Amino acid sequence: MSTVFSHPQCLFSRAEILSNPSPVAKAHGVYALFFKEIPPGVPVEGCLTHEGLNLLYIGSSPDKKGDKYAAQTIQQRVRYHFNGNADGSTLRRSLGILLAKTSGFPLKMVGNGKKMTLTKQGEEWLDRWMAENTFAAWVENDKPWDLEHQLFQAISLPLNIQGNKHNPFAAELIRLRAESVINAKYAPVAE
Repeated sequence: MSTVFSHPQCLFSRAEILSNPSPVAKAHGVYALFFKEIPPGVPVEGCLTHEGLNLLYIGSSPDKKGDKYAAQTIQQRVRYHFNGNADGSTLRRSLGILLAKTSGFPLKMVGNGKKMTLTKQGEEWLDRWMAENTFAAWVENDKPWDLEHQLFQAISLPLNIQGNKHNPFAAELIRLRAESVINAKYAPVAE
């Protein structure tokens, strides 16, 4: 099935996205994340591919209709996925959990024990992994939540959970995330 992300004009790397000025639009819309290396266990059947990369995740900004969400832009969301932490980015949390055996950095309670991240070293490891393996494209759209819903129905997006429960991998990803959260809660708090 052809979608707005079937043949993106350009895919941007982590370095490009985090540059100043950033090429990412300061607008509402939908963004797509394409991956070179696939995290262990993630199925790619039914995923869009472009130049050897697999589209595994999309997001919208804002992700809901309403005035309180109107200030969110694609740029803010995409940049946070590439440079934030697993406590504030569902994508980073999922990637960190799926890559924990490779990285050696499982999800942990950190600091005062109220946040869960991959620790400073783990987040840095994920930054490097994403720099090599993750590329973004986006489209501006005045009703991004509608476009996002259409894309969920049209293509397989195994790293999305919210709004994507019909995806066969969603249940497994939910299970893995829940297991990791429980393990983090019972492990010693990291600095």
